[in-house]
Amino acid sequence: MTKLAVAGAGAIGRRHVAHIADHPDLTLAAIIDPDPNAASLADAPWVPDIDAFDGDLDGVVIATPTQYHEPIFAKAARRGWHALIEKPIASDVTGATRMIDISRETSTHILTAHHRRFHPKVTALRAALPRIGAPVLANVLWSVLKPADYFDLAWRQGPEGAPVRMNVSHELDLLQFLFGDVTDVAGLGANRIRNTPRVESGGVVLRFASGLIATIAFADCAASPWGFEHGTGENPNIAQTGETSMMITGTDGAIAFPSLTLFTGATDWADAPSPQRLPSGDGVPLVLQLEHFARVIAGQDAPLNDAVAGRRTLELTLEVERLTAP
Repeated sequence: MTKLAVAGAGAIGRRHVAHIADHPDLTLAAIIDPDPNAASLADAPWVPDIDAFDGDLDGVVIATPTQYHEPIFAKAARRGWHALIEKPIASDVTGATRMIDISRETSTHILTAHHRRFHPKVTALRAALPRIGAPVLANVLWSVLKPADYFDLAWRQGPEGAPVRMNVSHELDLLQFLFGDVTDVAGLGANRIRNTPRVESGGVVLRFASGLIATIAFADCAASPWGFEHGTGENPNIAQTGETSMMITGTDGAIAFPSLTLFTGATDWADAPSPQRLPSGDGVPLVLQLEHFARVIAGQDAPLNDAVAGRRTLELTLEVERLTAP
């Protein structure tokens, strides 16, 4: 049994609490949150902060607001606890670098919780990419209408709550997971619907070291059936539609995601490619990520989402924020 605590009982922290509590190979050793109501989330000890917990732990899931990630991880690492840290890993790249240094000094692991890397359909997509030859283009669309009460928390009305850091960071991480390093970025943003001091819609163009060009169009103020969560159903708060959210083309074919429809057989534009649906496995990405975390702690897996990857995604996210700021 791997003993884990969850620090932070907000929306994503509650999902981690539930998954750990329900898992036969994981033990929820503590819920760490200043709100005493968090004690009702599961049958586990509640403490208001990490200093108040004096039990044994193998690792901690840090799901607090971003500004607390670094100080909580520093305390956890000094006690020999590994950490799975919700994205973004830190508030800035300098903080992420300090955390990486601490992890090396204490021989502890940091995993950055970009859980889409563990989605079974993403696993199948990554395995299928060689079948389209050299990837040339990737097009991503993420467009949702967030409910009005989402913005009841004041910080969500400012840059910290903008969709780049909250949502598009997942797209940026996924594209890097699939295609490698980004060398150039361009972008534009707007905020004409809610007219708050944050970007709410925009477009990004990325050039990768391989030469692939990817585009991301995003909005959190526009209703649509298109987006990763809509397509896959991985977020219980977002309605599942099954619609395409990403299209990838290559020299020998193309793939639509999340349907995993592979198009091949066309020798040039006069030929119609033949479609084929590819299979994928099953599983909840957050659970698969927790299971991977346990195997990393046990020395059975190398991290698939380590802190260096988290820092790279943070750096790219902050650049996209800068370019799309209205």
